[in-house]
Amino acid sequence: MTNDHDVIVVGARCAGSPTAMLLARRGYRVLLVDRASFPSDTVSTHLLHPPAVAALRRWGLLDRVLATGCPPIERYSFDFGPVTIAGRPRPATDGGAADAGGSTAYAPRRTVLDKILVDAAAEAGVEVRERFTVDDVIADDAGIVVGIRGRHHHGSPTVDRAPVVVGADGVSSPVARAVGAQEYATKPMLEVAAYSYWGDVPVDGFQTAVRPDRGVAAIPTNDGLTLVIAGWPAAEATTFRADVEANYLATLELAPALAERVRAGTRVERFRTGGVRNFFRVPYGPGWVLVGDAGYTKDPITAQGIADAFADAERCAAALDDVLSGRRPFGDAMAAFQVDRDEAAMAMYEFTTQLATLEPPPQEVQQLLGTIQGNQPAMDVFASVVAGTLSPVELFEPDRVQRLLDAPAA
Repeated sequence: MTNDHDVIVVGARCAGSPTAMLLARRGYRVLLVDRASFPSDTVSTHLLHPPAVAALRRWGLLDRVLATGCPPIERYSFDFGPVTIAGRPRPATDGGAADAGGSTAYAPRRTVLDKILVDAAAEAGVEVRERFTVDDVIADDAGIVVGIRGRHHHGSPTVDRAPVVVGADGVSSPVARAVGAQEYATKPMLEVAAYSYWGDVPVDGFQTAVRPDRGVAAIPTNDGLTLVIAGWPAAEATTFRADVEANYLATLELAPALAERVRAGTRVERFRTGGVRNFFRVPYGPGWVLVGDAGYTKDPITAQGIADAFADAERCAAALDDVLSGRRPFGDAMAAFQVDRDEAAMAMYEFTTQLATLEPPPQEVQQLLGTIQGNQPAMDVFASVVAGTLSPVELFEPDRVQRLLDAPAA
């Protein structure tokens, strides 16, 4: 048996295309497949927090996103009712340079971003197959994954082999299901949301409003449009979905200034609805690896998905480079990949799933928010946590908070 490729990546969006591209840039033979064609849309908050922007800069792709006219997001605002926190995130770190990543975010449409990523993978030498359906993951007699069996859109079947198959195929990953990837740290679906795109609804940066059992957000995107989202607790999903438009508009009234602008604007696309369970999956096994949402997923209320996918792609590509070059055994490299992923993700996972309950914050958090309101350095810290440039641990560690609050007076 001969391998047709060094790595096969299933799924060509925000985790799969960068993983394939980075491996191809290291000289490996990579096959990238997806059942979609590009450009195409997918359900997404599509916010690139500063760490994701820094990744695009490292990869030489940021200018392509900027060339689409996607507006910069400089300010994060969080309206909790009695308290509003608004600030500019700290810059993302990039290779040890604190300001190299910048603190600006962008929210390009997925029709724009995913096409840029797929094209970059192809330019790096990846064999890209769009409109390709994976029917099965192939394993040998010892249970080691050795390839995939699938079909081109015109129906011709094919078998492709590689020593590693990467599942970058999303929350409901067929690769994860085929290999029996185990879940842990699971939490149920906490929130359901609906969103659409609106013209003539200006917003100043990334705006959110959270009330008991309800949440709204607005993000500027391509073509002068604004993505406007409304969320309800998952326990009320049936009621919410019974009349999505009416319930969506009623929820926006909890943020009166935004609701007024939406009433004066024009909805230009249909509503999209969604909700996800929260989980980690063991991200590797004999011959297989999971990246992005296939490996772990959390509620989109903090819009971390793309930044997580980009970080996962870089970790995975580095680990597989160690394996394929012979520097480290597969098990050692991928175990370290899992540890690094979980250490980077767990604090934000807990922070996000707490917010996603749409319950009033714990009393100590309410007190903290009330204390930092109006203190710009402290509000910038809160914005940095949501932007992913600072761990939630930094915000809620009492001594650090006090030092932060004392800093302006000093």
